[in-house]
Amino acid sequence: MIKKVLFMKTLLKLLCTLLLSAAIAAPAIAQEIGTRAATADAIKTGVVSTTAAPVDSVDIAKKLSNPIANMISLPLQYEFSRGLGKNQGGSEQTLLFQPVAPFNLGGGDTFIVRPIVAGAREVSIQGANGQAYSGYGIASVTLESFYAPNTNSSWIWGIGPYAQSPSGNSGHFGSQQTGAGVTAVVLNRDGPWTYGLLGYQSWNMGGNPSYGTQNNLYGQPFVAFTNKDAWTFAANMEAQYNYDSHRTSNPLYVGVSKLEVFDGVPISFGAGPMYYVSNTPGGPSGWGARATATLVILK
Repeated sequence: MIKKVLFMKTLLKLLCTLLLSAAIAAPAIAQEIGTRAATADAIKTGVVSTTAAPVDSVDIAKKLSNPIANMISLPLQYEFSRGLGKNQGGSEQTLLFQPVAPFNLGGGDTFIVRPIVAGAREVSIQGANGQAYSGYGIASVTLESFYAPNTNSSWIWGIGPYAQSPSGNSGHFGSQQTGAGVTAVVLNRDGPWTYGLLGYQSWNMGGNPSYGTQNNLYGQPFVAFTNKDAWTFAANMEAQYNYDSHRTSNPLYVGVSKLEVFDGVPISFGAGPMYYVSNTPGGPSGWGARATATLVILK
């Protein structure tokens, strides 16, 4: 009975966080729906041609490597990690939903919002008391945002506020503190290449520090190559340094993805291995894997 109640509470939290992400992204998506409706009306009245422009899958695939591309996308990411716990015998599966919603500010300037909802499933993770834990819950809710001015160059950048919620009241899925700070990205779009650096600085805004703090510095160098068949080969390293524990978690990911167009709707599928070059005590270590599926909403 207790397990059923906990399951219902976890499900309710997940639904609430998904609704929050949908609410944040809704204005951009609603604007897109309105634009499509107006286009459909214009087609019916003969104002515009019914001949649809072909989808440039290579261009879309390349934009998916750009965190601040002016394009609505709905990525879903699954990740498997192992080597967790005091005896490094536990494993974790996470599912991230991270919609990207751009808002046009005029003159080529954009404001991009990226809410991220993370759910987690942990198996046989041994704590400091020697007891193993298995369960599932909400890991965190993160909000990244970027003001990206028009640079009239292949080099672009963006900066904006960052926030992350506590991971719940159990302490099994991350820090119970609230974090706030600033996030930024700089990148170059050089032919088939996209490369740059994404990062954030987060400070603790209150909460229980027993399960880790939000005083973090994060840096993600990334590089991607997209060929003429819309295959993308990518690598990134996600280094997060915690000022209080003086430790860094640093997974290296290398993967490949392919963008396909189904009935005019672009969808990208990707997968690849990851390896923790360094890790925090009790955190993931060794080898893991990641898989993604991303739906793109064209303007």
